[in-house]
Amino acid sequence: MKIIQWILITLIFLSPYKANASRDTNSYDGNIFPIYAGNGAIVPPQTTLQESLKNNRVSVLFFYLDDSSDSKAMAPIISGLDLIWRNSIDIIALTTDELQDREKSDLTNEPSNYWNGLIPQTIIFNSDGEVKYDQNGMINIDELNKVISELKGINIKDTEFSLESFNEYNSIISEKKD
Repeated sequence: MKIIQWILITLIFLSPYKANASRDTNSYDGNIFPIYAGNGAIVPPQTTLQESLKNNRVSVLFFYLDDSSDSKAMAPIISGLDLIWRNSIDIIALTTDELQDREKSDLTNEPSNYWNGLIPQTIIFNSDGEVKYDQNGMINIDELNKVISELKGINIKDTEFSLESFNEYNSIISEKKD
């Protein structure tokens, strides 16, 4: 029995297969927020769109796929919003896998009604539940902060943020310094 265990352990360590993850490919590496943004707290969302709108909160609805390079690149930006606005807004990051081929609903608080079929998609709602921002693809964090700060009535025009990678997989948001 010991010989079999030793052989299995040896095979595992000598296996030619590697665990590869890359931000620049459309490969599935696992959930993008813990891997590429270092923030697993975003998924699953802490609230639903329905609860957020009911509580009159500014909400960021982010549609993504774990196997999309653009979604992987946006993960640190969405995570950065969570760091900057922590308790002031609701971030609802949803993978679109379960939205595929879903019928539209009459409910205005149903996230699938806002997904346009492209990823990544970032939507910002004001506290009255009105869509104030809706964009696909890569978005600058300063652009999102500007929209959120206007909706929150907070002036952050003098502050700009930058996305800095500190290793191949994780990035941090920091204030730009002159």
